[in-house]
Amino acid sequence: MKDQDKSIDVAEARRDLAAAFRWFARLNMHESVANHFSLAISPDGRRFLMNPRGRHFSRIRASDLIVCDADDPTTMDRPDAPDPTAWHIHGRIHACNPQARCVLHLHPRYATALSALADSRMPPIDQNTMRFWNRLVIDEGFEGMGLSDAEGDRLAGLLEGGKVLLMGNHGVLVAAPSVALALDEMYYFERACETLMLAYATGRPLRIAPDHVAETTARQWAEYPRLALDHLAEVRAILDAEEPDYRD
Repeated sequence: MKDQDKSIDVAEARRDLAAAFRWFARLNMHESVANHFSLAISPDGRRFLMNPRGRHFSRIRASDLIVCDADDPTTMDRPDAPDPTAWHIHGRIHACNPQARCVLHLHPRYATALSALADSRMPPIDQNTMRFWNRLVIDEGFEGMGLSDAEGDRLAGLLEGGKVLLMGNHGVLVAAPSVALALDEMYYFERACETLMLAYATGRPLRIAPDHVAETTARQWAEYPRLALDHLAEVRAILDAEEPDYRD
């Protein structure tokens, strides 16, 4: 495969990404047959795996993932063309941000609710919310579905390596160096949003940690040994036992 990184085991990369689809379906963080994940398989990030259009997350297998080339303008003419929004968003992010190896985009319940608030910031009220202290980018430029390269370029420009992008009036996008890190980040971001929205629902004042405590906790999260790797390994172990066809 042209420009394929020889250090990447593409078969295992397919299984990791397929496992992420299955797991987020189990967590009810998917939406109909929308939303999309991608994973770079070339050093420059411009060749990447992505889910085919119209396939439910709970049915994704490793072999179902299609290979896209961000430099190929005929991609949307293929019989197995991806979803148009997936192509314009993920294609441009991979083209512009080679460090964004794995890109996950979802509309999960609590993150989307937070994206709908006039103030979508995440105050540091527990360990999970503190994980994203000064590490969350909020997009306030939503003007409709991502159906152009210009919109993809705009979103790519908001991202810096490894950050979470809360897409105002839309959902959330995570870009990370690996499937394990992206899965872990997306999982904890939705948990953080759930805690915050439940706290808001009480109508009572929030117990907000001092900035220095939030920063220390965020740094401790970043340095926590092997958490993301262990998380994905356990997800795959569960799926190996209960839904082994994800590997096919």
